[in-house]
Amino acid sequence: MTIEIVPLGLADEIVESDDLAALVLGASPPLRDGDIVVVTHKAVSKNEGRVVDLGGVQPSARAVGVAAGHSDPRLVEVILRESRRILRQRGPLLVVETHHGLVCANAGVDRSNAPRPDAVVLLPTDPDESASRLRTALEARTHTRLGVIVADTMGRAWREGIVGTAIGASGLETLRQLAGTVDPNGYELNSTVVAIADELAAAADLAFGKLDRVPFVLIRGYPAAGDGSARQVIRRPERDLFR
Repeated sequence: MTIEIVPLGLADEIVESDDLAALVLGASPPLRDGDIVVVTHKAVSKNEGRVVDLGGVQPSARAVGVAAGHSDPRLVEVILRESRRILRQRGPLLVVETHHGLVCANAGVDRSNAPRPDAVVLLPTDPDESASRLRTALEARTHTRLGVIVADTMGRAWREGIVGTAIGASGLETLRQLAGTVDPNGYELNSTVVAIADELAAAADLAFGKLDRVPFVLIRGYPAAGDGSARQVIRRPERDLFR
């Protein structure tokens, strides 16, 4: 299998009035059956109006207390609004559970690559639905069978550094169950589950870059199949050794 990872750059900032599917098609070679389009969550969030100007945020007493000289209380207020609960805090870093059920730093609220000064970009309200809408629009215009992933970068409990992670998906399996299969030496796997969507998001992140205007990546050669969701990848609290 040969897999291509193709960055799809744009010249301009994505805004709420943009036709996201048209931007993908304008930056991409002709799409084929089985292609996977990976889009940064910030591209989706900007297009969906998920940008907050901190100048209009009034921090609550709780936000002021959590910030406690470490952080901008306005930023903390936005993080709290996007969170079900705070799980850990170390200085300005908050590890939270978002309303989506994601466990991540600062609820995914980020100042980097915001469209204007003193603004932050939030995660999409429903990343799986965002992926589904984009996939539907792309398939209707190209008459192809595609997969779409909405990706963000996250840290991991056991490892240093951040990696691309699927927070939304449509048109592909997100988890591959290998339990019950037999390896070449005859050993039967008992519990192996491969996070396919996360692996594809991590591959795409190699092409996104952090300082370049590359909001989309085309992955070709790994055929999109199935119809899982990124929600399936979230580990339930009762199975999470870190909660």
